[in-house]
Amino acid sequence: MTTTLRPTGPLDETPDGVRNRAYQVCVNGRPVGAAELGTDPAFGPTAGVVLALRIDEPDRGRGRGTVAALAAEEVLRGWGCRQVLASVPAGRPAAQRMLGALGYAERSRTMVKSLPAPAPVLPDGIGERAMTEDEFASWSAASSADFVRNWVRRGVPPEQARAKAESSLRQNLPDGLATPGVAFRVLLAGGEAVGRVWVARQEIEPGRPGAYVYEVRVDEDSRGRGYGRALMLLAERVSLDWDATGLGLHVFSDNAVAVRLYESLGYEVTLRHYGKPLL
Repeated sequence: MTTTLRPTGPLDETPDGVRNRAYQVCVNGRPVGAAELGTDPAFGPTAGVVLALRIDEPDRGRGRGTVAALAAEEVLRGWGCRQVLASVPAGRPAAQRMLGALGYAERSRTMVKSLPAPAPVLPDGIGERAMTEDEFASWSAASSADFVRNWVRRGVPPEQARAKAESSLRQNLPDGLATPGVAFRVLLAGGEAVGRVWVARQEIEPGRPGAYVYEVRVDEDSRGRGYGRALMLLAERVSLDWDATGLGLHVFSDNAVAVRLYESLGYEVTLRHYGKPLL
């Protein structure tokens, strides 16, 4: 039997090269599911994305999804993509196993915590304040450089990592520190700055008020003293001031220390993000 992807509409392409197209998954011409492919605007036009892949219930368990995923890779190669990305919701072990068998590696996770009330209390001796403009300028340069290094270390080409860093700042901080709906807070221990957290208002689920931790950073000479946990509690306090009911974040899967911290604070995985080079 032959499994193919049949386009169901025209190829959508923006002036900056972002592509998107919907397909039927067909076996010998018979529709058995659907797929949607695109490119990631954050990584650039050479990063393809399997946005959706569904096999209809009667045809599951026959390898249709695996062959459709391979067909999707061929489409993306034809678009000039050098890597393919895919995300799987938590609780989908079959999809996770399929990606693993096809050579995808888990790169990162989205985690979410339902926020309790009242707001948590910071540990004794710990304070906080708003970030200054001078601190923001220093943070922005250091954060972008660290962002690029993290993605390059995980196999993303340097030019794509830089493009993602620049895209993230443009999209999330168009007005810098004055961007509406964002908070940059500095953690203080003994009156001295020891870490920083960036939180933004963002729906975690449609219609559910939430917030998102874009970055949490403890100064290198202050690590191992519980300040990372204190920064996450501070993020909860900021989020609850916005009436958020959930707080989300993104963490690299191989950052075991951070994953353990978030799990201990009650965060749960909602999405696992995978990547694979297209040779």
